[in-house]
Amino acid sequence: MSQLTILHNPRCSKSRETLKILQDNGQQPNIIEYLKNPPSEDELQSILLMLGMLDPRSLMRTKEAEYKALNLDSDNISPDELLRVMHVTPKLIERPIVIKGPLTSVDSLAVIGRPPENVLKLL
Repeated sequence: MSQLTILHNPRCSKSRETLKILQDNGQQPNIIEYLKNPPSEDELQSILLMLGMLDPRSLMRTKEAEYKALNLDSDNISPDELLRVMHVTPKLIERPIVIKGPLTSVDSLAVIGRPPENVLKLL
């Protein structure tokens, strides 16, 4: 059985529901509270690839006040800069993210737990 990792925010109901689904299915995932321990820019890039996303904005919470305050919808911001901003301001990262396999492996799979039942695809 491959190890699962959840980028988790315990204050988020969707994140809590996703974790509960994993645990109810006999999984004990590695829990990373990403607000306290944000993924590196390289890890974020790997997660984008696992999710099949090309644009870092696809992984961002675009309705957060920080997104608007930093004018992140501008076309002048490079993908690398968006990754840096997510690392520095992890509140902007969509949550929860569940990864099956190593965090930086191209062979790993990931899903966003919105809705939480999406994680069943990894089991």
